[in-house]
Amino acid sequence: MKQLLVILLSAMLVDNFVLSKFMGICPFLGVSKKLDSSLGMGAAVTFVMFCATLCTYPIYKFILVPMEIEYLKTIAFILIIALFVQLVEMIMKKKLPPLYKSLGVFLPLITTNCAVLGVTILNIDSGYTLLQSLVNAVGAGLGFTLALVIFSGVRSRVNSADIPETFKGVPATLIAASVVSLSFMGFSGLFG
Repeated sequence: MKQLLVILLSAMLVDNFVLSKFMGICPFLGVSKKLDSSLGMGAAVTFVMFCATLCTYPIYKFILVPMEIEYLKTIAFILIIALFVQLVEMIMKKKLPPLYKSLGVFLPLITTNCAVLGVTILNIDSGYTLLQSLVNAVGAGLGFTLALVIFSGVRSRVNSADIPETFKGVPATLIAASVVSLSFMGFSGLFG
């Protein structure tokens, strides 16, 4: 149980996919303007990470490895991720139209989000069991959500701040993102 908690907290804080590994930056910068869209994207990514891990792990262990075609894992994993993204997109379009509209093009981009693919490959490369992989996927998704929510608050402050005209817009956003990323370096060594 202790090991699972370490995996969960490590994925959320120490090895945060957005702020430490710099994966999933596109939705991080694109969707983090509002809190509700940040939470919606975080929930969607967490769901896709969990479901993709639930499917990719057995496919890798029981199909790709026995057939000695492990080199196809990236292609197989992307197809599985795309399947779950389509599922999330259909559910959101039907049940949560305002959130679906606010996420816009970033929702289908979860398919090519390197954080989602990264967690599935990292689980295999780390030699995790299925349970450890699922915990890591949930931790990575929660860490992604945490990064989006924190940056949403930071962006609202930056947008309302009196800053020089030269830094308004993208420069201020990137500087704020780097400061948030630096703050997460404080967690390094937490579980070492």
